[in-house]
Amino acid sequence: MTVEPIVPDAPAAADAGGDAAGFARALDALGGVLASAERAEDAFAYGRGRLEAAVYERARADVALSAVTSAASRLTQSVQSILNMQV
Repeated sequence: MTVEPIVPDAPAAADAGGDAAGFARALDALGGVLASAERAEDAFAYGRGRLEAAVYERARADVALSAVTSAASRLTQSVQSILNMQV
């Protein structure tokens, strides 16, 4: 039996910016989700949208906000742990 390595079809993308860039993208995405929720709520308030859409968008925004808040908290704890290390 011969084992052949799996070669991906596409080249691996280089990660430019590391974790800071990923966190910045997450914050940008959160801003978009919050803006979408606000638009859906405004549309419902002005009689142009449905209540279901406003509730759905607000729930999406709440979940996204919770995830980003948790990530920020863990990041803060990690940085604090590194800063508290004695050299």
